[in-house]
Amino acid sequence: FAPPIAYHSFPRSFQVYLTDVNYYRPGQQKKGLPRTLKLGGHLVRERQKMDTSVVLSFSVGAVLAALVLASYKLGLLYQLFHKTERQSPRHGGESVAEVLRSHGIKFVFTLVGGHISPILVACEKLGIRIVDTRHEATAVFAADAVARLSGTVGVAAVTAGPGLTNTVTAVKNAQMAESPLLLIGGAAATLLQGRGALQDIDQMSLFKPLCKFCASVRTVREIVPTFPIDTLYPYHVVEKEFAPKNTPKGLMGKIIAWYLKNHLSNLFAGAWETRDLSPLAVQKCVELVSRAKKPVILLGSQATLPPTPAEDIRKALETLGIPCFLGGMSRGLLGKNSAIHIRQNRRDALKDADLVLLAGTVCDFRLSYGRVLNRRSKIIAVNRDRSQLLKNSDMFWKPTVAIQGDAGSFLLRLSQALKGHRCSEEWPQSLKEGDNLKEKGNRAKADEKTERHLNPLSVLHRVDELLAEDSIIVADGGDFVGSAAYIMRPRGPLRWLDPGAFGTLGVGGGFALGAKLCRPESEVWIVYGDGSLGYSVAEFDTFTRHKTPVIALVGNDACWSQISREQVPMLGSNVACGLAFTDYHTVADGYGGKGYLIGREDELQLDEIIAKAQKECKEGKSILLNVLIGKTNFREGSISV
Repeated sequence: FAPPIAYHSFPRSFQVYLTDVNYYRPGQQKKGLPRTLKLGGHLVRERQKMDTSVVLSFSVGAVLAALVLASYKLGLLYQLFHKTERQSPRHGGESVAEVLRSHGIKFVFTLVGGHISPILVACEKLGIRIVDTRHEATAVFAADAVARLSGTVGVAAVTAGPGLTNTVTAVKNAQMAESPLLLIGGAAATLLQGRGALQDIDQMSLFKPLCKFCASVRTVREIVPTFPIDTLYPYHVVEKEFAPKNTPKGLMGKIIAWYLKNHLSNLFAGAWETRDLSPLAVQKCVELVSRAKKPVILLGSQATLPPTPAEDIRKALETLGIPCFLGGMSRGLLGKNSAIHIRQNRRDALKDADLVLLAGTVCDFRLSYGRVLNRRSKIIAVNRDRSQLLKNSDMFWKPTVAIQGDAGSFLLRLSQALKGHRCSEEWPQSLKEGDNLKEKGNRAKADEKTERHLNPLSVLHRVDELLAEDSIIVADGGDFVGSAAYIMRPRGPLRWLDPGAFGTLGVGGGFALGAKLCRPESEVWIVYGDGSLGYSVAEFDTFTRHKTPVIALVGNDACWSQISREQVPMLGSNVACGLAFTDYHTVADGYGGKGYLIGREDELQLDEIIAKAQKECKEGKSILLNVLIGKTNFREGSISV
């Protein structure tokens, strides 16, 4: 026996410590014999007096077990059956590219780095378009937009360390928006991790709270099998591959056989236990809806997610005839002018409603945590995520029926089950009358003259009237974008992109890039506040290089107005809220686009300038309209926390 052994190269759960066993011979007094032995993190208690041969025998077994574990962890067992092709020119980036192509991925968004170069080169060779941006967050935002508009997985690849940490906000935004997104991050070489290598940090700890799945690939062979093949075949087939051909001999053979048998048992344990596969509880909802006199549906972004096509959801809603309030990605689901789409006075409608259907809508700050719901109303809540389904139900509201499932699929089933039943037209008509009255008041506010520059409401109304029917609107800002949400009307399903519940600023450049790549024939507009523009104005360079022309409408009031509108009245100071009337149009020119400065003196030519911008965009030029705007009291009282 050698001196004391400690396999510190093992992961902690496999550390083995054997203390002083070499210092005793048969018959020698066992003075100082250790009371405990640590094996795999467990303490094995010894008797005070023990025959030395027993100690040695136990120690031999422990050493052999440690060797088996070491062989497994070092890949020695795997290498016994798999050849290492030392002369092969192939690299792991090719495997990544092949997997992406097999899943129908058309775009990979990136900011290049040495850690991921093999992936980018291999993807390009296989025909996957590599779109490089000026910031890693933009790459993830673009992938997010592709996921929302295409129904496939959006993919971004960034380099290690700061490249990956730059994406944290964008990944969290995608998580809260429930966008299917794959982020591939570079990492330091496996042997150098934890030793001070360039850009080496504990990346997994950052992303585990943000992602439903995180994995660190440590060998080339791990790249392709996203689903281990042994989970797809029957037990007897897998057992043939695992089971030893002959009865194992010796201690090591028995240990290996036990390990393989245990792995196989664990693989299939509980696999065929009975699980609830029943359909969604639609029947009770059918009864509630059929008895309701004043039902209302609130649709959230989740309702637009796959697998249910947005067009099918629209038809189902029109068949039901129930008035709808649309939020997030569901804006535009019912088109520009629908008789059942109600845009204004939501709080009043919810007070009068006797039934509210929350279809992917969450009772968070957007619904005052559920306080806007009438306690006498019957409430049907449908959401994929149980925590979102019941959020704040212990405080301000209670669901009559809560269904964890896909909101879009539920609406289709409800419509089919209620075939022949339609909401009385008097109810949506009364809400529509209130809608029209409120919008008439908003139009009157748009006609008012501001103290300086242009009225932002007037600008938004003019743009809305001139939008192309195939246009996509990307919302990135606070006060100006908040006003746009009341005024601009998406022309159809999946034609409005906003960050979602996380309220992230800076999504504009990435969302527009992804949208234009998915819908190259569409006119893509970014509605920016002048504050949010600063996050992604550099992506005008990306738009130019990748020939993805868009139009940016910038409401420039030289202020973080969403914050200022409450900070000044409450605290008496505008500190940190003031900006400047910056020449953003010149920045666009410098990046290869075309910029226009629009002030009060251009008010009569505004329609002409917008039409010119649309024409130049169709010809391949990205346009930035730097519109100087004044202050109004529209949305007065709105807060930013």
